[in-house]
Amino acid sequence: METVIGRTEEKLLLKKIERSREAELLAVYGRRRIGKTFLIRNGFSKKLAFEFSGTHNALLSQALETFALALTNASGGLKLAKPDSWTQAFLMLTQYLTPLVKKERQIVFFDEFPWINSPRSGFLPAFEYFWNSWASKEKNLVVVICGSAASWMIKKVINNRGGLHNRVTRRIRLLPFTIAETAEYLRSRKIKLDRYQILQLYMAMGGIPQYLKEVEPGNSAAQVIDKLCFTKDGLLNDEFKNLYYSLFDSADNHISVIRALAQKGKGLSRNEIIEACKLTSGGYASQILNELSESGFITPYVPFGKTTKDSLYKLTDEYSLFYIKFIENSRAQGPGTWLMFSTGSSWKSWSGTAFESVCIKHIDQIKQAIGIKNVYAEVSVWRYQPKSASEQGAQIDMLIDRADGCINLCEMKFASDVFEISKSYAKELDSKQKVFQAQTKTRKTLFLTMMTTYGVKNGIAYPGLIQQEVTMDSLFNPL
Repeated sequence: METVIGRTEEKLLLKKIERSREAELLAVYGRRRIGKTFLIRNGFSKKLAFEFSGTHNALLSQALETFALALTNASGGLKLAKPDSWTQAFLMLTQYLTPLVKKERQIVFFDEFPWINSPRSGFLPAFEYFWNSWASKEKNLVVVICGSAASWMIKKVINNRGGLHNRVTRRIRLLPFTIAETAEYLRSRKIKLDRYQILQLYMAMGGIPQYLKEVEPGNSAAQVIDKLCFTKDGLLNDEFKNLYYSLFDSADNHISVIRALAQKGKGLSRNEIIEACKLTSGGYASQILNELSESGFITPYVPFGKTTKDSLYKLTDEYSLFYIKFIENSRAQGPGTWLMFSTGSSWKSWSGTAFESVCIKHIDQIKQAIGIKNVYAEVSVWRYQPKSASEQGAQIDMLIDRADGCINLCEMKFASDVFEISKSYAKELDSKQKVFQAQTKTRKTLFLTMMTTYGVKNGIAYPGLIQQEVTMDSLFNPL
């Protein structure tokens, strides 16, 4: 078995499941290439007793034949005949497992579970019967079901209203690596990059293990991005459509929402998304937003002083933003492409948005850096659109509303060197605080907090303006 990098909580849960004296049904879900299969194959201390994986758009006869081959390999016996149905297939699996579970704990793994359940295949009812009639009674049995289509897993398995209702005993929603886990993963592969280089990679592709696996020793972040994104055979050159169409049956509207949010780094409300994407049904829009949220592509944020119905949605999948901004329709290819982009205005806009997203995802590390790790706090966004020409608007991309009577108003700036505050920017920061205080009428103490790559160069030139500083080093701290 290979070593599982990071995933501390998930590994502890798998050990707990392995030591449990009850039948366990574990549901694992998360986006494509996130490392779900790797975690299950390597996170337990013992070998899987049986493993079967669904194939996208496979015919029922093909799936049943593949199942027979998998069971043949697991049992090590003579080749088994293809079952006529999934009911018969699970009967064969029960016969194989029965003598094994009498001796010791066994782990069964169904990968890409939604793909096995092809239309009119009868798979899900057969699985329900298998679990309810036999598997759930076997105290030495662990059944793991795994899928990339997070929304399907939640709707059809976790929130199932039929035979699987309340049957899932444990669940894991696998998220991308944090930036600290990304650094650890790259070190495990003998990749030597400094934190600024790793941050650039993270901003372009996120903490997706399968993407990071393509990084080769001795290459800079710019070289890696050129190879993966701007060469014909690069993994990320055409990953975008494959990613969404493999997760959602009708992905065009999902992609439309992603494109709309990519154009608005500050986020869009539900109604703004419906208008921008020309969605005709409010209920259907909610479904799409929920599916994208559960799959980890977008994140809803409740504005300060508002309720969930006023949520702003932001695109928080790094690769999707990077693809739309730079890879799609790019005529530039090959070595030097990314360095060419990095001198343009699009790069400046993208880097700011991407860095903000990374910071928001690492709010626990930021709380630790500013000394409020154990203080209850809610993270939100805020914007004020002036109602007349005499008023001034303002946008705050992240604020930390604390239970100790304080609010951190966070400004995030990505720079290749120490960040220097100009007179105009200092004036803008001061104005933001005043507009926020005037419009929210909050009585809490406001702390302007700067988050930068290498720190602020001339903060002392504006005494009292910046109360706290956080650099990218804090994002790399393991919790």
